[in-house]
Amino acid sequence: MAAAMVTTAVRQTPTIDEPVYVATATDYLREHRVRYNPEHPPLGKLLIAAGVAVADPHYDASYTGRPSPIGIQGDVGRHLLYESGNDPWRLMLWARLPVIVMTLLFGLVVFGFARELAGAAGGLAALALYAFSPDVIAHGSLATLDVPATGFVLTSAWLVWRARHRPRVYLPLAGAALGAAVATKMSTLPAIPVVMLLAVLSGWSSLRGADRRRKALPALAGAAVVALVAVAVVWATYLAVDPRLRFVPAEPVPAVHGLRGWLTDLLPLPEAYRAGMRVQFGLEYQPWQGYLFGHLYTGSLWYYLPAALLVKTPLGLLALGTAGAVAIVTVRRLRPAAPYLLLPPAVLLATAMTGSRDFGTRYTLFVPVFLAIAGACVLTLRWRWARMLTGLLVLWVAVSSLRTFPYYLPYANEAFGGPANTHRLLHDSNVDWGQDLGRLADRLRQRYPDERVWLVYKGSGVPSYYGIRASDPRKVPPGRVHGLLVVSDSSAAKARGRLAELIKSSRPIDQVGHSITLYRR
Repeated sequence: MAAAMVTTAVRQTPTIDEPVYVATATDYLREHRVRYNPEHPPLGKLLIAAGVAVADPHYDASYTGRPSPIGIQGDVGRHLLYESGNDPWRLMLWARLPVIVMTLLFGLVVFGFARELAGAAGGLAALALYAFSPDVIAHGSLATLDVPATGFVLTSAWLVWRARHRPRVYLPLAGAALGAAVATKMSTLPAIPVVMLLAVLSGWSSLRGADRRRKALPALAGAAVVALVAVAVVWATYLAVDPRLRFVPAEPVPAVHGLRGWLTDLLPLPEAYRAGMRVQFGLEYQPWQGYLFGHLYTGSLWYYLPAALLVKTPLGLLALGTAGAVAIVTVRRLRPAAPYLLLPPAVLLATAMTGSRDFGTRYTLFVPVFLAIAGACVLTLRWRWARMLTGLLVLWVAVSSLRTFPYYLPYANEAFGGPANTHRLLHDSNVDWGQDLGRLADRLRQRYPDERVWLVYKGSGVPSYYGIRASDPRKVPPGRVHGLLVVSDSSAAKARGRLAELIKSSRPIDQVGHSITLYRR
């Protein structure tokens, strides 16, 4: 897994979100303030900052960004990477390495959780499913927040499970892991009541033999400890950035009224955190475009994420995870683990399905991670073929993952045609997140030297930095567009008007990384 993530990280150009996170992490290091990207709490970016500190980039704090399609904070990130004398390849690798390390460490949590449920063989099976999961590898090799947030939620579920036997030790630790998740991504906030409920269950289970009245108060106290520690971790994260808790946002924070605004004001969290929640609510109100199975739409579809997960999850993992979930519910010895293993991903998935941004399975990375642990529980079934079938399905996952190397972002399982077909089914971070600009430059240099290039690129990279000399075909009459038409697959999926006509009247001749298509005109 380490080899897959590192070799992927060194070849990929910055994805759409990464420059924002890297610039914010650099601002944390140099200016000790919360100014950019308030919609995401600081912890994940503090992890990224550990790598940025080693890279030691030149940073011009006086550059405050320009309004642009990628936003002020996106422009600050682009300026840091491409206009400040830094090497973006080196800076991005160092920024990605802490997330890679955290992804590997969370694999040990997967192993430990599964081993407690299904023995050493189950632990190894779960670890293999996790280590070969294309989505985990793809996002674990980026300087983004999705894998750290998922890993902290998983860790809190495992620790609160262990609290059934030693609540005084593990409940505070579960609260710390839960706080780390909430201090990384606000989308994990629904995990707070879930883990608190599990803490009540663990506290109740730890007092075997006591009457109900004597169980109730310690169980409720345990849930309170989890919540208090989680809140303390969030405060500590903001204090680590700026002990004076200054908050001077680079862009206006939208006002949020009604129930959402009232609940946001009630939260016992730093001002910057509550402002970030308002930004997130503001984003939810915007009319985003989605793309599913060839259909472009405005708004969101409640079934988008389950459908995308069916495409992006290896078939072997889907089969094992489903069978394991059934085993957890039906096998008496495993039944106590059912709420700990099934409730967190179910609640988080249900919450994510209500969102307005159908951008990718990165919002649901906890599903394949928890499925890996559930899948290991198949080994506990008293069925003569259980071990052989589990081994074959794990091997299928490994082969499917190795076949997509090193193009993990556009992975699709065999039932949906593999990674070469993903762009016909999904868009954005499922396929094309701007990661292949460097590979495109190499392809143009090797196969198409001295040809006229017309480029429609979706991403945060700067094509000219990589030696790509291209024009925008949407800014000239169609009759002048001759030569190579190069289009990011997400842009092609959403193409309308002039771009759609250009693509329709061109002939596809090549592709790069299953995310960019080259046409001949």
